[in-house]
This record gives sequence, C-alpha cells and structure tokens, in this order.
Amino acid sequence: MACNKGDHFPLPGQNDAGKFSSDVIHKWITMQIRLMKDATGIPNVAFSRYYAYTGVAAYEAIAPGTSIGSAINRKLNGLTNLPQADQHKIYYWPASVNAALASMNLNIFTNASAADKASVDSLENALNLLYSSEASAEVLTRSKAFGKAVADAVFNWSETDGNAHSSDAYTAPVGPGLWVLTPPGFGNASTPYFGNLRPIIIGSIDHTQPGPPIPYSEDPNSAFYQMALTDYTASQNLTADQTAMALFWRDIPGVTSGGHWESILQQVLKQTNTRLDKAAVAYAVTGICNSDPCISCWKTKYTYNLVRPITYIRNVIGYTTWNSLLTTPAHPEYSSAHAVLSTATSDAFTALFGNIGSFTDHTYDYLGFAPRTFASFRAIGEDAANSRLYAGIHYQPSIDTGMMQGRKVATNILRSLGFHADDDK
Repeated sequence: MACNKGDHFPLPGQNDAGKFSSDVIHKWITMQIRLMKDATGIPNVAFSRYYAYTGVAAYEAIAPGTSIGSAINRKLNGLTNLPQADQHKIYYWPASVNAALASMNLNIFTNASAADKASVDSLENALNLLYSSEASAEVLTRSKAFGKAVADAVFNWSETDGNAHSSDAYTAPVGPGLWVLTPPGFGNASTPYFGNLRPIIIGSIDHTQPGPPIPYSEDPNSAFYQMALTDYTASQNLTADQTAMALFWRDIPGVTSGGHWESILQQVLKQTNTRLDKAAVAYAVTGICNSDPCISCWKTKYTYNLVRPITYIRNVIGYTTWNSLLTTPAHPEYSSAHAVLSTATSDAFTALFGNIGSFTDHTYDYLGFAPRTFASFRAIGEDAANSRLYAGIHYQPSIDTGMMQGRKVATNILRSLGFHADDDK
C-alpha cells in the first residue's frame, strides 16, 4: 500500500471510523507526554516501547471500523485473544479509543503521582461526558467495554515481551576499546538486555544488524583515533546552530525521545487534519517504528560494547578534563540509538503522510527553545541523528551506521504492514 507524493495514506473499503475527528488521540498524546515528562526511574528507551503499545491499543480499539485491521493484526508478534466487536451493532469509536488509552496509561504509569492519575481519570470522564451527547448510553457502554477489553489484551501481551528482564544485572567485558560506565558515574548499565525483547512486528529486525565498528586503535594515525579526534574538534568549534541542535534533541529533561516523536506526530496530525482512522494507524505505526528499531540497536550496542568518546578523548587523546556537551548515557556507543529510532520513525512519517512540505517542530517551545523547521520528514530524522556528534556522545560513523540500521528496520516494518515510503523521500 503506497502513497503518492503529497497524499495521505489510503484506507481501502468501508471506513466508518474515518467520519470522526482525531481529537481523542490528540488529547491522549498530550496526556501521555505529560506522564512521560513526570515519570522517574524509567530508562529513556522504555518510553519508545510505551509509545508503541499505546499506539497499537488505540488502533485495535477502532480496527473493526476500518478495513485493514486484519492485515495489521496478522503481523503483530504473538498478539492473540483480541476481543471481537459485534459486527451487527453500532460502536462510537472515539469512546473505544478513550477507554483503551485511559486503561493503557494507567497500567503503564503505575508509579505516576496521584495528581497525574487523577488527570488521567479526569480526561477520560470529560471525554465520556462529551460523547454522552453524541451517542446513546447503550452504544457508549458497548464502545467503552470494547476499548477496555482491547487495552487489557494489548497490555497483557506487552507484559510478555521480555522487558521485565531488560535491566537484569550485567557485567560488561573488560579490555582495550571496550565500553565502561562514564562520568558522572552511573551505577549500572542501562537496559543491557533490551535487545532481547520480542519485536512488535514479526521479522522487523531480521537482517538489520550492522557489521563491527572501526577497529580499535590508540595509534594517532589510525582511523579510530581520528574518528574520536573529530568529536573533540567539533566540541571546540560548535556553532550556535549546532549547539541548539544538540540541546533540542537532548529530550531529557523534556518529553523523552519517544515523547518527542509523539509530539511531532501530534503536530503532523493537526497540520494534515487527519481523521480518527488514519490517526490511529499513524499512532500505531510510528510507535512501532520507534520501538522495534531500538531493539535492533540495543542488540548492536551490547554485542560490540564500544568505548564512548568521553572515555577515549580523556584517556587516550589526553584531554583529561574534557566533557561532552550532553551527559553521556549509560550504555555502549555503537550504534547511535537516536540515529536508529529517529531515522526509522521519520521514514514511517514519509510512508504514512507523503511529502507535506515544510514542517516546524514546536515541541520545546515551552522550554524556550527556538522551533526547528525542516523541508522533509527525512530531514527531521537526520537532524536528530547528527545532533549526537555535536552533543559529544557519538562518533560520526556510529551515527551513519545507526541511520542505515534504522532505515532497514523501518523498511521491514512498512513492507510487512503494506506501506512504503516515497522513493524520493
């Protein structure tokens, strides 16, 4: 299923979910971003996983109101026992989505503050009150029950993906060129077994592992030494825009990487005036293209355990007090997670929405950051990826490899689901 340049992606056949606005998804994205911002003690990569499962729940809550539900369902890795809607009865699909997303977020953010949990309940109730003037009590009761049942099935499925063991104790290998926990002194490796998670889409990470990084060397004439020296040199000559780029894609504090892409999705949905059916598909597909690429990336990270720039620059090149612009994360260097997930997700946007022209990302207006404007979705992903060089936390070859890796995962996902990005993206 392809989309022509400038067009929205098509949903063939009957599509009664398409007669509704996507307002319910807009409101729940705003709520989930708030929950992500307020969450503590959760690894950043986990938020991409949350994005994916809530997106799947939103879509499954209206799938009977579209004609491509079975095509997507067949590709969801191990999801069974989904509730079945009664095809002879009427459903009010926004109420189904509302119930599903309220349930998913309460199940996911179990450690949310009392105020945040109350806000979730308040949003659900406010929307239900609105819907009570648009559908009968019988229809709303049926729709809410269906959405809640979908959420239960999706959440129970998510609990079996292996994430419970993603942060099990890990002893990193020791030796020249191997990663060590970096200043300011993280206590543990971050999610060392995230790469073992079950992907959401069958086959999404097949044949996506890159080869090894540049061979380690401490010889000043070596490719490895010069690669690290490039990071140091860049850090000493940052332009105002390069600094702004690095800080814009820092994402913590802020809305997390997954939350940043949810914010971009929300803005794109508004810019394209997308209806509920297509918004729910986009929510699911872009979330999956956030999460499954991270599984591929984390496999790579903990296979090669490559040393971070800050360690090499301090200990080998000799700039012993050097610091990266951003704090170096507590996981190995190769490949770049931002490059992998951002490139994959931007390719998903291209496949779903085509070329909508100029797009300005206002995610961090509330922090006082200047918005960033892009000529294409691919340019957004590349901006996010390359920001990590200026942040001082990745080598350029790791970024370049990550972009290729992300595109491979996205291609697997999009082809599996029947979408593909424009050839000229």
